Amino acid sequence: MAASIAAGASDPAAKSLALRRIMREMGQNMQIITDGISREDWELVGKTAPLIADHPQPPLTEKARILGFVGTDAGQFKGHDKNTRLAARELGQAAVRQDGLAVISAFARMQISCLACHQSFRRPFQEHFYGVRRR
Repeated sequence: MAASIAAGASDPAAKSLALRRIMREMGQNMQIITDGISREDWELVGKTAPLIADHPQPPLTEKARILGFVGTDAGQFKGHDKNTRLAARELGQAAVRQDGLAVISAFARMQISCLACHQSFRRPFQEHFYGVRRR
């Protein structure tokens, strides 16, 4: 894996993965939802949740590189994405109903799914694709 990390870091195309932009946009949308929940602005939450549920996919060539990197963990990686999308849909539906408890419950499931994915994949992705080393 060390050789593949070095190869990924030296690849100029690796510096501009669409996945990084997608993750940043999702993070911004999570912050908007958090703000909306705290103010009980269900309209804002309901409008923003689909942006997470239906977030864009990386281009096919990038997706192939990502799935090639995660290898046998591809099912786990895809599962986290699926769980995040489902929770975001439920979050949006609950917001439309103005059901604060259901919104918070769905938001918690979405956050747990994001956290599980990040704990499993963030560091290896950053090291492989961007050459970022963390302690």
